[in-house]
Amino acid sequence: MPKADDIVIVEHVSKEFILHHNRVDSLKGHFVGLFHKRNRPSKEHFQALSDVSFSIGPGEAIGLLGRNGSGKSTLLQIIAGILKPTSGSVVTRGRVAPLIELGVGFHPELTGLENIYLNASLYGLRNRDIRQRVQAIIEFSELAHFIDIPVKNYSSGMYMRLGFSIAVHLEPDVMLADEILAVGDTAFQEKCRKRIAEMRRNGMGIVLVSHAEEQVRSLCDSFVRLDGGRVVEAGRLNNPVRTHARGGA
Repeated sequence: MPKADDIVIVEHVSKEFILHHNRVDSLKGHFVGLFHKRNRPSKEHFQALSDVSFSIGPGEAIGLLGRNGSGKSTLLQIIAGILKPTSGSVVTRGRVAPLIELGVGFHPELTGLENIYLNASLYGLRNRDIRQRVQAIIEFSELAHFIDIPVKNYSSGMYMRLGFSIAVHLEPDVMLADEILAVGDTAFQEKCRKRIAEMRRNGMGIVLVSHAEEQVRSLCDSFVRLDGGRVVEAGRLNNPVRTHARGGA
């Protein structure tokens, strides 16, 4: 059951997508469909998530585990507010920093420095607040020599460094991370883990999507394992509880 001070509350969340097959935009396409059933437009209802619930309090971390297509990233996008659930509800309290996809929120033609201002402004920070943080962001990212070149020339590791550095210096109450910590060299990954641990001691919660169970064990207190959009196992990492999905998706 959710507690009064929980900072992320996911209650009975389900998400259905309608997939459109054989979209037809021409008279010829409609004509062909009259004689060939396989070419006719059709809809498919795809259940990406079914009745998912969990919550975390200040300083807690939960790992979302599961195979590709199990619904992990869809759930993270719903928590971030990018997608709306078909049913159920999500409550987040405080500033949420989503590290969901490399380069999201960056403009490729702008420099790293310009993207710091752009990215931070998307979180609601004013220029004077960003100026107070900008040097610390650059130092943490270790990109001082590249901060004045367009980010379209950055490698994926450089994107990750800058995106993570911006996020942690915004002092978020909740961090959402989708495999992002798996990018970059070992030394920087360890630096990120230490910073996350420090921020958790100060009350930041984290929802982490990962294929690496060892990473979840090293960073998280609890986990939810999804299969076909349903919760099949969940609990504290030292006391998992199996559940039985009904039906399939």
